[in-house]
Amino acid sequence: MSNNLTESRVRAIFRGSDAVCFDIDSTVCRDEAIDEIAKFAGKEKEVTEMTRRAMRGTCSFRDALAQRLDLIQPNTQMLKEYLKTHPPRLTPGIRELVKLLIERDIDVYLVSGGFYSVIEPVARELKIPVKNIFANRIKFFFDGSYAGFDETEPTSQQDGKAQVVSYLKHLQGYQRVVMIGDGVTDLEACPPADAFIGFGGNQIREKVKKESKWFVTSFYDLIEELNRN
Repeated sequence: MSNNLTESRVRAIFRGSDAVCFDIDSTVCRDEAIDEIAKFAGKEKEVTEMTRRAMRGTCSFRDALAQRLDLIQPNTQMLKEYLKTHPPRLTPGIRELVKLLIERDIDVYLVSGGFYSVIEPVARELKIPVKNIFANRIKFFFDGSYAGFDETEPTSQQDGKAQVVSYLKHLQGYQRVVMIGDGVTDLEACPPADAFIGFGGNQIREKVKKESKWFVTSFYDLIEELNRN
């Protein structure tokens, strides 16, 4: 995290941003999708502990992802049923915030260590183009059984969100990219992100709270900041 930024500078970069990248689990959505899928598969306890370890940064993100998916063994039928019975639980204020960003011609991206198939309905609901999703993809065998995940996706790595931000800046020429999220991997995406806003509306991670120059617990704080323009 860049140490020369003050809270007022982060606020100013946010007001003048040309792109905003949101984490999904415990940020845009109120829960951690992999934990909810684990609960659905009857593997809640084991997977929740692995998620905690990954969030605390005590094991590599990719290893934790592989271990959790190996435990859950998600197949196409299970995911189809899960998506049918678990519509996105959006965090209060996110609809209004995304709408405001889009109205101001600020590009919005969903950058997550979660799964593309689970995030796609979130993007549709928020009217974010699905091409703006950067997330992991689960692989299946022909019979629909679990076949691993696409390890070429940058989001399967600890520094994957930083890689995505670098890629977007290079591809689109963005000058002021803001990353918003609740986890350590979000915090570590700045730099290359020009500013990071820690979000604690669903979960407060002490490391993130401590190291964020600007930490909020409500998206309405961000709406209020944008409306200062």
